[in-house]
Amino acid sequence: MKRLLQVVAIGLICASSASAQMLTDTQLSQISFDQKLGAQLSLNLWFRDETGKDVKLGDYFGRKPVILVLGYYQCPMLCNSTFNGMVEALNDMRWSIGREFQVIHISIDPTETPQLASAKKQTYLKRYGRVGAGDGWHFLTGEQRAIQLLTEQAGFRYAYDRDVKQYAHPGGLIIVTPQGKITKYLAGVTYSPEKLFTALEDASQERIGDRIKDLFLLCFSHNPSRGKYGTTILIVARSLGVGTCLGLTCLIVVLARREHRKQPREIPTKERAP
Repeated sequence: MKRLLQVVAIGLICASSASAQMLTDTQLSQISFDQKLGAQLSLNLWFRDETGKDVKLGDYFGRKPVILVLGYYQCPMLCNSTFNGMVEALNDMRWSIGREFQVIHISIDPTETPQLASAKKQTYLKRYGRVGAGDGWHFLTGEQRAIQLLTEQAGFRYAYDRDVKQYAHPGGLIIVTPQGKITKYLAGVTYSPEKLFTALEDASQERIGDRIKDLFLLCFSHNPSRGKYGTTILIVARSLGVGTCLGLTCLIVVLARREHRKQPREIPTKERAP
């Protein structure tokens, strides 16, 4: 039931995000992960950490696999959902941030500041709650040139809508080897702890994973000129609606039967017996 509610929440988030977009159909169709498995990231790119210090991307590589999260800290919906889903999965893993792997968040918005990054880091360190995570969990900001080069290498395709002052982008995680090679993409805002652990373990051994289906494209399949969703999102929305109704119906029936079984049966007395 928990998984069903998460799926419904994802559908609502995607629909809300799509309705706010004023980008053209052509721009929206280009927003995705261009899965570049085996691609090498430039580790000599410079960013700023959450304290405002200039850092090189390669400072966080060399010994441990990395979860790379691209988005922006003032994102109204999708980024926070991605962060929350990742933390939920990591809490169910025996590996810990800073001990067996690193996590790097990089803002795609060049106007965001280290202060925003620091506030976001403190929020999620508290939610994660494991000792030593702060040494392996990094929240970076940077200049447009470095951001653009990194996102191109990572296959992270996004667009900025000047009317609503928001970025349209895919949601997901990028798994990278200690040497900076991409081994796996995990799409969406909820993640299986088993799959995430396997992806990190493969990255630590330099094993390249398989491609995933482009389900993240559904979040931006909106036609602003007609104010309607595309065929794909309609099918998904209807399927979610039917699935939700069936799930709730089954739950009500099961609970009703259990309640009925718990009720003691009345035993007739001699006076009332026929």
